[in-house]
Amino acid sequence: MPLEWDAAEYEAVSAPQTGWGADFLEIFLRRRGLRGDEAAVDVGCGTGRVTELLLRHLSRGTVLAVDASEAMVEAARRRFAGDPRVRVERRDILELEVEEPVDVIFSTATFHWILDHERLFGRLARLLKPGGRLVAQCGGKGNIVRTLAAVESVMGEDRFEDAFAGWEEGWIFMDPETTKKRLEAAGFEEVETWLHEEFTEFGSVEELARFLKTVVLKQHLASLPEGKRDPFVEAVASRLAERGSLVVDYVRLNMLATRSGAA
Repeated sequence: MPLEWDAAEYEAVSAPQTGWGADFLEIFLRRRGLRGDEAAVDVGCGTGRVTELLLRHLSRGTVLAVDASEAMVEAARRRFAGDPRVRVERRDILELEVEEPVDVIFSTATFHWILDHERLFGRLARLLKPGGRLVAQCGGKGNIVRTLAAVESVMGEDRFEDAFAGWEEGWIFMDPETTKKRLEAAGFEEVETWLHEEFTEFGSVEELARFLKTVVLKQHLASLPEGKRDPFVEAVASRLAERGSLVVDYVRLNMLATRSGAA
């Protein structure tokens, strides 16, 4: 089962993700554009902050906003209550079906949580009309390498190491070349994939720790007993500070692609 999220905390600390989504949406609009009447799916909508930005460009369109987290879906439903353009559902994207193929699939900060990208891209292609657009950004090759090095050093401390016996990472950070090939194999054309850095600095160790706890360390904390979770987060934040800066070294993988006309 997918991990649950603290939607209220995510809403409070997710300004970086919202900013990346806004910037990437602007890149898409400059390069490929929207008419304003498209049917769209927002994959991994979270609390709906980026969905809200997409809706500004769909005055005559609709959005199906989906997320695997019940708390995120409840928060998004509250945000869009009364807006007939938006339907919010708790769904697994790998199993998602729609009554009619859509014009746009939009996603930010989600695909790296889905380990089987070949299956994912095949599903996305089936959801789109021929000529439909995929607009997606997630963690890419090199994402949070420095941050994870600090995490791993804390995981190895005597007080924590037993909890991480047999630990397996629950994310995948792909390179643009492999991603382009997989998208083309799934039935996409006009594929553009590229990486860019979004290193994110925090004003204090406490601010960094709050962000890490809410966003970065979800799976790690699920492996720990309650009494060790906050000490683990504090140790990771302190380790990063000791190494010279209060920065999470994000690298984003960007994808723009068009569903081919082939059946």
